[in-house]
Amino acid sequence: MAYNLLAGKKGIIFGALNEQSIAWKVAERCIEEGAKITLSNTALAYRMGEIKKLAEKCNAPFFPADATNVAELEQVFRSSMEYFGGKIDFFLHSIGMSMNVRKSRRYDDLDYDYYLKTIDISAISFHKMLQVARKLDAINEWGSVVALTYIAAQRTFYRYNDMAEAKAALESIARSFGYIYGRDKKIRINTISQSPTMTTAGSGVKGMQNLMDFSDRMSPLGNATADECADYCITLFSDLTRKVTMQNLYHDGGFSSMGMSLRAMEIINKGYDCQNCED
Repeated sequence: MAYNLLAGKKGIIFGALNEQSIAWKVAERCIEEGAKITLSNTALAYRMGEIKKLAEKCNAPFFPADATNVAELEQVFRSSMEYFGGKIDFFLHSIGMSMNVRKSRRYDDLDYDYYLKTIDISAISFHKMLQVARKLDAINEWGSVVALTYIAAQRTFYRYNDMAEAKAALESIARSFGYIYGRDKKIRINTISQSPTMTTAGSGVKGMQNLMDFSDRMSPLGNATADECADYCITLFSDLTRKVTMQNLYHDGGFSSMGMSLRAMEIINKGYDCQNCED
């Protein structure tokens, strides 16, 4: 059901790759709620992914950019403003990648070149987008910026690896830039800490299915889906949340407030009972 929450608003969605992407779902929901959007990802992602299909469905232009390249980000914002005939009202940062995770490097045996790329792609790219947008005065007053994060920024999760530092940096950038942008332009910046979600990036984390099962058992409401995350993003882009800024907002079915649940304990107890069981 659509509520016309974004009627007349314009925005940029960074990071959509395929139908499993949260950014893809957000793009679709933005259109349903009355917004106009542009899309951005790398040129390689455009060739390898399905973004052309999304662009056609949303009647949205695609502007390629390496999110770590300031000049290319400037072009995305300039091209978007030219397309819209003015400033934007929102943008989504849904970008994250770790070669250490992809190559199964242990946390105590990281490749530091990969480590720096993880931080640059997954966190500093957010700062670059915000800095470019501010210098170009690209966002209307009372605009909204959202980035996607994960609770591993606060807690240790086996195999999440150097992405944890990237997410912690991402959340810090939202707070630091949120103060400046809010003070000067009334623009709000928030992060959404989403349940583990089987996106293309998420599937690269070994044991992801087990992690999703555990968090689902721990969460009183169960895991939040990509579609539900898109709904949450829409509320943050809308005027209904004009005084929400600099927040890390958990969208995880209650997982972040739990210590132990009955469903998770039952599985753990079953494992203890069967430690000496024969097959």
